Amino acid sequence: MTLARDLARLWHARGFRRLTLVRLLSQTGDGMFQVGIATAFFFDPTEAATPGQIALGFAILLAPFTLVGPFVGPLIDRWQRQRILLIGNLVRTTLALTIGAVVLLDGPSWIEYGLALLTLSVNRFLLASMSAGLANVVPARELLAANAIMPTLGTIAAAAGAAVGGVVTLVVPTATDSSLALAALVGSALAFSSSAWATTLLSRRQLGPTEPLAALHLAAQLRALASELASGVRYLHRRVTPLQALSVMAAQRLLYGMMFVASILMSRHVLGDPAHPEQSIGEFATVLGFAAVGFGTAAVLTPWLAPRVGPHRWIVGALLLGAGGQALLAASSARWALLSAAVIVSIAVQGAKIAVDTIVQRDTADDFRGRAFTLYDVAYNVAFVSSAAVAALLLPPTGYSSAVMAGIGVAYLAVAALFSRAPRVPSPA
Repeated sequence: MTLARDLARLWHARGFRRLTLVRLLSQTGDGMFQVGIATAFFFDPTEAATPGQIALGFAILLAPFTLVGPFVGPLIDRWQRQRILLIGNLVRTTLALTIGAVVLLDGPSWIEYGLALLTLSVNRFLLASMSAGLANVVPARELLAANAIMPTLGTIAAAAGAAVGGVVTLVVPTATDSSLALAALVGSALAFSSSAWATTLLSRRQLGPTEPLAALHLAAQLRALASELASGVRYLHRRVTPLQALSVMAAQRLLYGMMFVASILMSRHVLGDPAHPEQSIGEFATVLGFAAVGFGTAAVLTPWLAPRVGPHRWIVGALLLGAGGQALLAASSARWALLSAAVIVSIAVQGAKIAVDTIVQRDTADDFRGRAFTLYDVAYNVAFVSSAAVAALLLPPTGYSSAVMAGIGVAYLAVAALFSRAPRVPSPA
């Protein structure tokens, strides 16, 4: 099996092993945290959980970070990335426990939203740092395999963490929303603190940057950050291939985000019973579990097929596969259709992401890599917020519309057609 061989080969690199451990623990906590806030925000039986409310939730959680996110990239190129991971996970531990206390005490929802915003913002900072640092712990020729393995294992770990919440609802069906959310949040805090410990196994300079930018006074640093971000955008534009890869990722995330919102609503109104949130959460956890199967399959297929056809053609193929998955959901709202689409679309999304990560890392110099992956995260957030807004306009309260699902499939085909004409070789910078 290609995945097993690639993992066995990469496992000899101590830095890769330790960074993988950091990511697995961190994203296991992500999955638990997402179940906690989903329970608190989206499956409350006293709330209608309409497409508009979910869109508002995504906007509150992601849009503010999108405004400050561009300044994160220069910081990733300025600060030691190992310290970012250590301090960031300790901050997330504190925030998760604080949200748990607010839920337990039935505090105001705006406080929960604000703290969740901070936690998710730090999470995107950490993921961008890990992606930027990966190229410093594996040889350049192994980047494709490393991008297939590490983020995919992290995504599976997140799905496993989310599945724990679903198991809790089955084992303790009489548990209240607040107790389910609290258990998930405490579990996430334990995982975040474990990830902070694992970060100490990496040396301070191991993840780069190789030449940290000099520290400046606050005013001068803000001016420098803006200048460095602008130079990063100009660099990606001149290189062409990284910017086009980021654009495809954003388009695919927008389409995937619409299906994600539909899955939340369908788990509540089609597969579950709005009066029994524990059943809805269990159904949504099942959808996430099937998505994890797709992510794992992408990790096996991508290192085997992508080198043979090239990352650009692989991305086009993944987009076509995504269109096929959406066609199933357009044909039926049955449970089998949603779960099948979850597997197929997840293969497409994760397979394309692996190739996009590789293109960005391969075609971007280390001095600009932090900025590149922060722009990646900003595009991700904008796409997800936009998907929620579009879903609020197009989806019915139940979350299912055959016409909308078919339209998403057509959009996949359009993006595939556009990217098939994109250049394969980066321009000199």
